[in-house]
Amino acid sequence: MTRVILVGGGGREHALAWRLKRDDPSLDIIAAPGNPGIASLARCVAVSATDIDNLVALAQSERADAVFVGPEAPLGAGLVDRLDAVRVPAFGPSAAGAMLETSKSFAKDVMREAGVPTAHATTHSDAASAKRAAHALGAPVVIKATGLAAGKGVVVCETLAEAERTIDEFIDRRTLGDAGAEVLVEEFMSGEELSVFMLTDGTGGIMLVPAQDHKRLNEGDTGPNTGGMGAYAPVSLATNPLTQTVMRTVMLPTLAAMNARGTPFRGLLYAGLMLTDAGPKVVEFNCRFGDPETQAVLPVTRGSLLESMLAIARREGLGATTLTWSGKFAVTTVVAAAGYPGKVRSGDAIALPDSSSDVLVFHAGTALNGGGTLASAGGRVLAITSVADTFEQAQQGSRDAAAAVQLAGKQFRRDIGWREASRRRDPGGARGA
Repeated sequence: MTRVILVGGGGREHALAWRLKRDDPSLDIIAAPGNPGIASLARCVAVSATDIDNLVALAQSERADAVFVGPEAPLGAGLVDRLDAVRVPAFGPSAAGAMLETSKSFAKDVMREAGVPTAHATTHSDAASAKRAAHALGAPVVIKATGLAAGKGVVVCETLAEAERTIDEFIDRRTLGDAGAEVLVEEFMSGEELSVFMLTDGTGGIMLVPAQDHKRLNEGDTGPNTGGMGAYAPVSLATNPLTQTVMRTVMLPTLAAMNARGTPFRGLLYAGLMLTDAGPKVVEFNCRFGDPETQAVLPVTRGSLLESMLAIARREGLGATTLTWSGKFAVTTVVAAAGYPGKVRSGDAIALPDSSSDVLVFHAGTALNGGGTLASAGGRVLAITSVADTFEQAQQGSRDAAAAVQLAGKQFRRDIGWREASRRRDPGGARGA
C-alpha cells in the first residue's frame, strides 16, 4: 500500500485528496494539517504546513513513500530541499524553483532571459521612484508586491492617484509586511485571463485542462481582489492551437531558463495568462496547484494524477503518462465568510448542501468547534463544484448548491463563468479584462 503525506489544509488540498483517492482507493493519505472535509479521506495530524522541521520528521516517522506539497509557503521555505536531503521523494519545486512565485521580480528576470511574453515592468523599493515609473506608464497601471501576499498584493489602479496611494501603502506603510517592501510597477494588459497548469519533471510536461479564475469579490468582476471567488473548466478560448502556443512560448522556455540557472523546476508550474490581441502573455507564475482552479480542473481530468505526481516526486520522468479532458464541465463557486477579504468573521455554524457525484463540496476554511459542529475558520470557507455534461448545467448546479449553504453572512458570486456564458450566447462578445 502506498502512503503519502499531503501538506496543507485548504480547498485545493481537499480536491487533491479527493482525486488521489479516486485514482487509488487503497492509498493511505496523511494530511498535515488537513481539515474536516479532508478527514473523511485521510488521517489528519496537527502539524502546520509551515512547520518544516516537524513535517520532515513526520515523513520519516511515517515512512512516507512521497510528500505532496499543496501551498506555496512551505515550498518557498525549502521543504522539498529538506526532504531531498533525507531521501524522501517530494512533489514540488525546491526553494530556488519556488522563487518563480515567491519573488515576482525574480520571475520577471527569468521571463526576460527566456524571451517569455509578459508585460513591461520595473522593480522598486523606493516609493518616489515607483511613483515616477507609474506616471511614465500612465493609468491604468498595475502595482504588485513582489513577495507572497495571499492574493492581496496585486492592485489594478485606474488612476495615478490610486497608484500613488497603493505604493505608499505597500512600501512606506507596509500594509503587506515585507511582501510589499519591493513592488513591480507594471503596464496594464487588456484581454481575458486564463489559468494553465503543467505537471513537469523539469524538462517536459503534461498540460492539464485550462481554467479561468474569478479574482474580484463581486459579480461582474467588481470589488476588491481576493484569493479567488470561483473558477470553471474547460475554457472554450483555450483551443489546442492556443495551448500549444503556450507550451512553446511560455512553459518550455521557462523550464529551460530554470535549468540554465542550475535550479530545475519540478512539480506543478502554473501560468496565469492574459490573452491579449498580441497573443498570450504571462501575468504571473505560481509554483503549485492554483486555488480555486484545482477544484474545477481535477474533476474533469481523465487519467491517474497519482501516478504522474509519484513519477515526478521519484525523479522517474513522466514517460508516456497522459492526463486528458474527460468531456465533462465543472464550475466551482467559493462561499466566503462575512468580512472577507478584509477582517474575516470566524466561528459561524455551517450547514452543508447535499453532495453527490455531480456536486462536490470541498472544505477550504472550516473547523469543528468545541461541540463538534462544523464552523467557519477562514476567509474562503467552501468551494462548491458542480460537474455536468454541459457548461450551463454545471454553472446552474454550482450556483444552486452555493445558495443552499447555511452560513451567517456568507458571500458568493452567482456569475462564475459569466464570460463563458456570454461567449456561448454571443461568440466574440465576452472578451475583456
